[in-house]
Amino acid sequence: MFENLSTRLSGVVKTLAGNSRLTESNVKDALREIRIALLEADVALPVVKQFIEEVREDALGEKVVGSLTPGQALIDVVNQKLTKLMGEFNDALDLSAVPPAVILMAGLQGAGKTTTVGKLAKRLKEIDKKKVLVVSADVYRPAAIEQLKILATSLEIECFPSNIQQRPTDIALSALDYARKHYFDVLIVDTAGRLTVDEFMMGEIKDLHQALNPVETLFVVDAMLGQDAVNTAKAFNDALALTGVILTKMDGDSRGGAALSIRNITGKPIKFIGVSEKVTGLEPFYPDRMASRILGMGDILSLIDDVKGNVNEADAKKLMDKVKKGKGFDLNDFKMQFVQMNNMGGMGSILDKLPGNIAAKAPEIINDKVIKKNLAIIDSMTPTERRKPELLKATRKRRISLGSGTTVQEVNQLLKQYEQVSQMMKKFSGGGGMMKMMKNFKHLMPKM
Repeated sequence: MFENLSTRLSGVVKTLAGNSRLTESNVKDALREIRIALLEADVALPVVKQFIEEVREDALGEKVVGSLTPGQALIDVVNQKLTKLMGEFNDALDLSAVPPAVILMAGLQGAGKTTTVGKLAKRLKEIDKKKVLVVSADVYRPAAIEQLKILATSLEIECFPSNIQQRPTDIALSALDYARKHYFDVLIVDTAGRLTVDEFMMGEIKDLHQALNPVETLFVVDAMLGQDAVNTAKAFNDALALTGVILTKMDGDSRGGAALSIRNITGKPIKFIGVSEKVTGLEPFYPDRMASRILGMGDILSLIDDVKGNVNEADAKKLMDKVKKGKGFDLNDFKMQFVQMNNMGGMGSILDKLPGNIAAKAPEIINDKVIKKNLAIIDSMTPTERRKPELLKATRKRRISLGSGTTVQEVNQLLKQYEQVSQMMKKFSGGGGMMKMMKNFKHLMPKM
C-alpha cells in the first residue's frame, strides 16, 4: 500500500540531499513535489492545501532552520503532519456499555462489509476475549445471510438466524433480545448495502440505529475508491451518527487517498483497515504507524502484533529449542514457517511493514504464489521424507512434482531454500549468531 506516494516522498529526500540547510527556496521545490504526490494519491484538494501550508510553516520555523540534514528535517515535519492528518492516535472500539454492546455495520454493496463482520467478530473473540453474536439484516440479498452464516460457522461464532421474509428492524431486535438472554458481550449487526447511496437505504439504517441505539456505528468502505470513498463516507456521516470507519482492501490500494482524507473530511476516525482477504486480515489503524509506513520507515510495532497474534507459542518454543541445539530442523519446521507467513497476511503484508521499502526491493521469488507452491510440494512428501530430506533423490522428486502439480526444478528450488535456512539456523546456534545475521541484513535497512 502507498507505493506511489512512498516512492515520490523518497525522491523529495534525495533532492534535498545536496543542501546544507532548509531554505525558503528548496522547501518550496520540495513542497511542490509533495503536493503532486498527494494529488496523485487521490487525496482531497482541500486536505492537500491545508497539509502543505502546515508543513511549510513548520519547515521554515526555528525548529529546523540551519539543520545539517535538511531531508531528514523535512521528513520529520511531514511525518508529524501526516500523523495529525490521519488522527494522531488509534481510536479503539468503545464497548463500555451494559452487555450486549451493539455494533452496527453500514456501507455500500461490494465494500466487503459481511467479510469484515466476520473478521471483527474473530478479533473480538480471540484478542478481546468477548462472547460475540452476529446477525444479518440484509433481506435484499439472500446470499448475504447465507454468507455470514457460513463464515460464522467456520470461525466458531454464533450467528442469529434470519430470512428475507422478515423486516430488518424485527431481525435486529430479536437478535438483541437473544443476546441479552444468553449473556453475549457483543452483538454485530450486518446491514444491507446498495450500489449507490439512496433515500430508502438511509431511512432503513436510521430506523435500525434508532431501534438498537448502538455503541458503535461503523462505516465500511473500499479504500480503492479513493476520493469516492471519502464522498460516500461523508454522505453516510451526514445522515447517520457514525462513530468510525473501516477501510477495506488497503492491500490493493497503492495510492492511499482515502486513508489520508477521511478523518479530515468527515471528522470520524479510521478504526480498522482490511489488509488481506484472510479472516485475520483486519488491523487496528494507528496513524503514527501508517505515517511511518508511507515514509518508508516501516511499521515494526504492527509486525510484532502480527507475530504475537498468529504464531503458536508452543511451536515457536519447539523450533527455538532446535535452533539452540543446531540440529533437527526439518521440512515440517520449514512448512510451519510458510503457514505462519500466510496467517500473518502473506509475505507481501510482512515485507510492507519492514523499513526501507523492502517490499519493492524484494526479489520476485519472494511472493505468496511461491509459498503456496512450496506448501503443495511439502504436502506431497511422505512423513519420513519431511523428517529426512536427504532421502529425496531423483525418483522421489519426480513423484513429488507430479503429486504437487509442479516441476522437478521447483522441487529442487524448495530444497535449496530449505538448505539455506537450515544453514542459517546452525549459525544462530553458535556464539554471536544473531549479530552475524543482523550484519547480513544491514544493507536492507534505511539510511535515515
